[in-house]
Amino acid sequence: MPLRPAVSILPDANAVARRLAARVADALRANPSLVLGLPTGRTPLLLYEELVRLAKDGTAGFAAATTFNLDEFIGIPATHPGSYRSFMQRHLFDHVNIDPSRINFLDGSAPDAEAEGCRYEKAIEKAGGIDLLILGIGTNGHVGFNEPSRGLAARTHRVTLKAETRRSNAALFGGDPDAVPAEALSMGMGTIFDARSVVLVATGERKAPCVEQLVSGPITTELPASFLQLHANVEIMLDKAAAQKL
Repeated sequence: MPLRPAVSILPDANAVARRLAARVADALRANPSLVLGLPTGRTPLLLYEELVRLAKDGTAGFAAATTFNLDEFIGIPATHPGSYRSFMQRHLFDHVNIDPSRINFLDGSAPDAEAEGCRYEKAIEKAGGIDLLILGIGTNGHVGFNEPSRGLAARTHRVTLKAETRRSNAALFGGDPDAVPAEALSMGMGTIFDARSVVLVATGERKAPCVEQLVSGPITTELPASFLQLHANVEIMLDKAAAQKL
């Protein structure tokens, strides 16, 4: 039976970033060995800026934390500026005190995508599972790279990206959607559901239609984020623009 997710509506994207960064900092103080699941894309940029600020002033400590990123493009090396590994290094990991051995990424250059997905699942299990997973949401309702489809994969898997998703990531590839890899590796919906706590963040009016469906619509594989209605500990954190249809 669907649960009513907790919804927080804040004035703007900066306020969302401050609220979520404070929550992460609180979780790190309560559990210095916290296992975090982290997203990429435009939405979390302000969050990472705020986390870097909190880390530098001593409010957030990452020294014993472990991280797992949600997804990665297939077919480009980790050093490619468009890779999500490069994105995370630029925007967070190069600026905080975290043990590099505790940072986990999917390998988009792995010769066997299925084996790489299994490796990642085992690494998450070995770490004790994800304590706090932060998600964005695509304009088509995807979370991670779990795209709208007739069925959703449970575990970390290879996925073919929709044209809309490639357009959304074009900025990482010189603005050219055709330069965005056509495939990616992503945590599956079961992997996401195994996280003990989930926060989904959406900002800007472009996200308002999918946020409305996420909160009020039916659960459907055509809007993968809608399955979060079934998670027992999920918060949806919005700015006013993203919440305008609620």
